[in-house]
Amino acid sequence: MDFDTLQAQCLACTRCPLAQTRQHVVFGQGAADAEVLFVGEGPGQSEDEQGLPFVGRSGQLLDKYLFAIDLDRAANCYIANIVKCRPPQNRDPLPQEAEACMPWLREQFRLLRPKIVVCLGRVAAKQMIRPDFSVTKEHGEFIEKGGVWFMGTFHPAALLRQPQHKPDAFGDFVALRRKIREVCAHTYA
Repeated sequence: MDFDTLQAQCLACTRCPLAQTRQHVVFGQGAADAEVLFVGEGPGQSEDEQGLPFVGRSGQLLDKYLFAIDLDRAANCYIANIVKCRPPQNRDPLPQEAEACMPWLREQFRLLRPKIVVCLGRVAAKQMIRPDFSVTKEHGEFIEKGGVWFMGTFHPAALLRQPQHKPDAFGDFVALRRKIREVCAHTYA
């Protein structure tokens, strides 16, 4: 299966109740050969309206951090979410919603074969790194799983609410740039 086929199937998904309240499925965005995959928890209002990940205020902040380390969502990284449809009132995805949606993310992961996965926020980190992962205590630390490096950092929306964590998050992105240079073949080519 290729990305276009996967996306077409995902856009028609009705596996969980979130399909009934969404405006758009937010499949993901980025380079099909990206070595760096960013994963958030789920779409917010702006994302649901536009069908693209991280396009609201938190997405603008994420783009600034990406730019600072020479990443661009259109050129050399990929951005996706645990769930592809907006949970009502931006609540955390329910376990059954995440479970219903994970096959889409797994298939994106299989197609991309990233070398690095950056979990944006606790929901993604707990789902992808381990259930007891603490972003505030373990942000910026790389953990190898199956030959892929995983790192959790603060969700951009959390940084807007708690700007005191912005220097820590920026440090995580600086560490990410070092890791990219160490393990990625063409991200900075």
